[in-house]
Amino acid sequence: MIQYLGMDETILTPRQQFLINLVSSGNGVTSKYLEEQTQGKLPASKPTIARDLAFLAQKKLIKVVGKARQTRYFPAGDNPLLKYFDLDKYFETDPDKRLNAKTAFDPKVFSHLKNLFSENEIRETLKQNKSFSQESQKNGKEIYLKELERFIIELSWKSSKIEGNTYDLLDTEVLLKQGIEAEGHSKDEALMILNHKRAFEEILAHKNTFKKITLSQVLQLHNFLVKGLDVSTGIRTKTVGITGTVYQPLGNQWQIRENLEKLIKVINSLKFPLEKALVTVAGLSYLQPFVDGNKRTARILANAILLAWDYYPLSYRSVDEKVYKKAVVLFYEQNSLFYLKKILVDQYNFALRTYFK
Repeated sequence: MIQYLGMDETILTPRQQFLINLVSSGNGVTSKYLEEQTQGKLPASKPTIARDLAFLAQKKLIKVVGKARQTRYFPAGDNPLLKYFDLDKYFETDPDKRLNAKTAFDPKVFSHLKNLFSENEIRETLKQNKSFSQESQKNGKEIYLKELERFIIELSWKSSKIEGNTYDLLDTEVLLKQGIEAEGHSKDEALMILNHKRAFEEILAHKNTFKKITLSQVLQLHNFLVKGLDVSTGIRTKTVGITGTVYQPLGNQWQIRENLEKLIKVINSLKFPLEKALVTVAGLSYLQPFVDGNKRTARILANAILLAWDYYPLSYRSVDEKVYKKAVVLFYEQNSLFYLKKILVDQYNFALRTYFK
């Protein structure tokens, strides 16, 4: 199994969880600041907080710089986009009250979209990875087509469910195999699922073209995913709001286009396919270049990249959609990719264990 070298299974107290989030949302905070913030939530004596901070530093969950009055506490790790937050503790607070939550797009994020996987993680992946083209075909065409059908059903179901679609897995199977829509569901829900199938079939048929991403490919893929739905295509010309977060994406069409082109350059500059996929999922979701369908496009485009480099695509079947949504919002508000990276690695391991065996 490919290892994700994130936080270990250390059990933290609620106050320690809160302290980690305070440190991660700041940029070199003092013990005085941490004591003041903690007193309003989880009161404790100065020595107790000092012991908590020492414990977190010893577990390498935070980093200590300086001594005595010059001491500052920073997120652990070299890449600021991989700073750890306690997810449950973070989302206990309403969106408008989350400490230091970012409200606007930050172009500086793009400069850190690299070195998101350590050399050890890449080496471990290459050692245990399997060729999708070889593994998927080794049992013959009939088995391959049956497995491909199963994968597409599960991807179409879960990716749609993440977006609020209420079809269950069995209804999705009937829809995609027999063309029968489930009773009590809207036409748009059926279209969303059918569009996933068509989009995946499109990227599979042209997988080699996705080794180098183009703006045209991103726009075409979005068109596939929103076809027949009441969603305008092309780069949006108006501002959009996102439920459950104070983050507001860019509103200017030309700035959106410019940053989308920058994101595509970043993706193309990366070498490690899982890193390219992670940046795709995170970057498109963060930029929100379309009126709707951004996260769907991000997931399918990431799969196109994985297929292009002979990696297994992701169905997201075993992901908790609430955790997925929280991971995306955490990236919006705190620019932390910790959980999105964990989800991607977990789902890649799941794909290797589950499909085309």
